[in-house]
Amino acid sequence: MIFQDKVELPLWDELPPEGAENADRENFSHPAITMFAPPQWKRYDKAIVIFPGGGHNYHTHPEGNFYAEYFASMGYWTFAVTYRLGGEKFIHPALLNDVARSIRLVRNAAKELGFSPDKVGVMDSSAGGHLAAHISCCYDSDEIVYGKDEKEKVSSRPDFTIPCYPVNSGVRKKRHEKSFCRIPGKEKPTVEERKKVSPELFVNKTTPKAFLWHRYHDLRVPLENSLLYAEKLRENGIPFERHIYEKGGTEKVWTVTPHGVMPVFYGFPCFENPMQTEYNLHQK
Repeated sequence: MIFQDKVELPLWDELPPEGAENADRENFSHPAITMFAPPQWKRYDKAIVIFPGGGHNYHTHPEGNFYAEYFASMGYWTFAVTYRLGGEKFIHPALLNDVARSIRLVRNAAKELGFSPDKVGVMDSSAGGHLAAHISCCYDSDEIVYGKDEKEKVSSRPDFTIPCYPVNSGVRKKRHEKSFCRIPGKEKPTVEERKKVSPELFVNKTTPKAFLWHRYHDLRVPLENSLLYAEKLRENGIPFERHIYEKGGTEKVWTVTPHGVMPVFYGFPCFENPMQTEYNLHQK
């Protein structure tokens, strides 16, 4: 695949693996990926694949593109993904397969574009944060579908993860209920169906490092989602960094500063300048 700056390309060469027999094949979000190239004078050897949130019902592309453009300006190669949605009757594992495919495509393009294939991370907020965490824990799942072409002969495992107020847990009382109904495609999914798409239950010794942030007063996506994921990372000896902001909710991921509109994590050295800090999410 030959990426071009800010040009949307199809995620799959042919029809993507289906997640539901009754899905509307004519009216759905066709899986796609868009690259945001860093400036020529500031290019690091790292990439971030971004999955816009939206409760698994729609895509918050303005938010996803904001992340993509911001990190591209910092020197990262960024890629915004349009994945199939539970709200369009595409159920698990369709979403996970789109996410896995996007990572493989980006990793395949590493030599062509000039970044390292073992420094490919994933991120986004809410439902997108859930997908970032899910693929980080389940990249080797039997439900991941691989094609026969050369692009499929690389790993779907991210090298670092940035789940921003993720809707991770479907089994705790404090959860984003609608998301965990859309993923399995049922109004009342069983406990087992919820467990199957709850990333914290699959954290293991090979799960990549993570940077998490959440807001204490987030009523839509409870803070417990990030706390539990961090707890499981710690139990498995996986390095992570977690920030909890006192004010605000799900709707605010950026803030106005003297330097313009910036992400809420603006000013944190561990996030803003990962090349210059002792704690580096992106190094093995």
